[in-house]
Amino acid sequence: MKILVTGGAGFIGSHIVDMLVKAGHQVAIVDNLWEYGGGRLEHINPQATFYKTDIRDPKLAEVFEQERPEAVCHAAAQHSVKLSTDDPRHDAEVNILGLINLLQCCTQFGTRKIVFSSSGAIYGTVEHMPIHEITPKHPQSPYGITKLATEYYLGFWKDMHGLDFTALRYGNVYGPRQDPTGEAGVIAIFTQAILLGEPIRIDWDGEQQKDYVYVDDVARANLIALTRGNGEAYCIATGQGTSVNALYRGLVDVTGKEVEIIQAPRRPGDIYLSYFDCQKAAQQLGWQAEIGIEEGLQRTANYFRTNLKEL
Repeated sequence: MKILVTGGAGFIGSHIVDMLVKAGHQVAIVDNLWEYGGGRLEHINPQATFYKTDIRDPKLAEVFEQERPEAVCHAAAQHSVKLSTDDPRHDAEVNILGLINLLQCCTQFGTRKIVFSSSGAIYGTVEHMPIHEITPKHPQSPYGITKLATEYYLGFWKDMHGLDFTALRYGNVYGPRQDPTGEAGVIAIFTQAILLGEPIRIDWDGEQQKDYVYVDDVARANLIALTRGNGEAYCIATGQGTSVNALYRGLVDVTGKEVEIIQAPRRPGDIYLSYFDCQKAAQQLGWQAEIGIEEGLQRTANYFRTNLKEL
């Protein structure tokens, strides 16, 4: 199948590309390599065709005309919660106007389906755990709002133009290639700091838990969703929470290093417990997370150990 991956040079997108190429698909990548977006030339699979193009650019139509993709895995986004609150106009331009440009290209050039990288951020603070697909949604950042709005646009486009979609609502994705300098990605941040012997900061009491899902499991969900789950949304996570303290101890175990811990107060908006019910994905997609947190931390540490030039 001919597949276009937007954001295919980024953290999650590049793993999606690798998974698709390995499965024998013909893959093209669109990525603008924005310095704050995570796209890196070194992440690009050499077997994929790369176009340095912004999803907002009218020239995106030229990529579609050249590639004629049957499906699109849409991972390109303004992905920073903080940046979305600091500059909500830019967030909306990328995540909404870029989406509309993409959808219009899909309609014009006969694309059959979009698999969308959505987010657990669409739920905001919830009253009951676990989070599942019908949990009430109250996004608390422009980023979460645009992710939820995208799901509504996809539903509209399916009804109006017949473009199928599957929305995948990720938990906290981690693994190789994640940016350790951003505000998100605690595992990447901790891993780099520990390997460099630098102190780490743990907010609150460190017992707050989130649902951390390994990036290869996320990529595999995209592969499966190319042919399943039409018109549906799915929670993609592990179904269990892991505390910040447990992450640190796990990384100490796999690296053999301990560092100073700087205790900090709770950050405004921090959630103490968050994990997902992924039964719908198991039943309808045949998907479940396969990489446990111990193995995922080991793989992540191995990657950073190899790629940190300072070591």
